[in-house]
Amino acid sequence: MMIAIDAGNTRIKWGVRDGNAWIAQGALPTGDAASLAGVSAAWPTAARTVACNVAGDAVGETISLALAPRFPPLLWLRSSAAFCGVRNGYEQPERLGADRWAALIGARGQVSSACLVVCAGTATTVDWLDASGMFRGGLILPGVDLMRAALARNTAQLPLAEGEFCRAPRNTMDAIVSGCLHAQIGAIERMFSGLADEPGAVCLLTGGAAPRLAPYLNIPFRLAENLILDGLVRFATSQ
Repeated sequence: MMIAIDAGNTRIKWGVRDGNAWIAQGALPTGDAASLAGVSAAWPTAARTVACNVAGDAVGETISLALAPRFPPLLWLRSSAAFCGVRNGYEQPERLGADRWAALIGARGQVSSACLVVCAGTATTVDWLDASGMFRGGLILPGVDLMRAALARNTAQLPLAEGEFCRAPRNTMDAIVSGCLHAQIGAIERMFSGLADEPGAVCLLTGGAAPRLAPYLNIPFRLAENLILDGLVRFATSQ
């Protein structure tokens, strides 16, 4: 039995895994990290726990304290030069976000071909993993909602738009939403063009905004709902 925790900028996602299956999952706002003490009351006592954190040291400490009474010390995934068949091509490997590293490890466990690993959340990351397991590099851009919020916050007359995606929008709400989605899709498809000719190349798409992007992608892709959590489990079982 294993528990995996992904502490992101907006949400803390968790899952309880028994063998090859997730038997329970959930999420809570990152600002409510201390409430994991109550949430974890339903988790199997003394289960192995593994986590990654990009929300800062204070959040990591809060999570550790919340789980300490019932669980062994957390195993924290931190980016390294290589692990689980993935080699880290970042100029400073330790500077790669732990969630991106977990997603790459999870991706390598699912596919052996070249793949684009896209995590669509508060930010969108678009990472290139080649067929040999080398992380070649990637992009970070504001997520869909962050783009919308930036326009509303930093312009005088643009609202926090609740429009629909259109190929040629004819009102402001649709123009904003469509522009934000086009920016996400364009970045993903441009990155994918660098590996599109490789056999079996595919995009693995995860994160809370993934279902909003999926209908508009014109590349081979697969939704991978638990990619970061899967990577954490793969990391922990390889220790």
